[in-house]
Amino acid sequence: MSEVKKLTTPLTEEAIKNLKAGDSVALSGVIYTARDKGHKRMVETMAAGGELPVDLHNQLIYYVGPAPAKPGQPIGSCGPTTSGRMDSYAPVLMREAGLKGMLGKGPRNQGVIDAMVECGAVYLAAIGGTGVSISHSVKKAEIIAYDDLGTEAIRRLEVEDLPCIVAIDSEGNNLYELGIETYKQD
Repeated sequence: MSEVKKLTTPLTEEAIKNLKAGDSVALSGVIYTARDKGHKRMVETMAAGGELPVDLHNQLIYYVGPAPAKPGQPIGSCGPTTSGRMDSYAPVLMREAGLKGMLGKGPRNQGVIDAMVECGAVYLAAIGGTGVSISHSVKKAEIIAYDDLGTEAIRRLEVEDLPCIVAIDSEGNNLYELGIETYKQD
């Protein structure tokens, strides 16, 4: 088993370059949450010349719509959502807002991968169905924008050792393709 690489936000160019597809990662620091509606609103705001509610430069967005927190907990179950729903927005956020990391589940389209290589970004994957386990890595959570979107509001999370895997690295190496090749039989 490979060593778990510690990754802390904000993301640096050096840290991103040291991540390779398939690496296990323990993510710590401040990350932001957003799903389809939040992404759409951010991109529309940028297109209209407005300012985003959060500075995404060198930051990471976790694609999640968390369940309500139980008493005494910062957040409820918070498993990843399918990343493909954000594919039409992610390149804009990387190129124009400086986003350097994304965390979700499932493959990304070629446009996202091209933008990642161009911008030096990384895509991390968390395992679907592990929302309760992932919630234990969240030490603090607060809604910072788009409260009207409910579970899809943008949140600021403070996380410690959130377990994930490098699915696509900054060179475009894609675990969703490499993994298939590894197990392909001739």
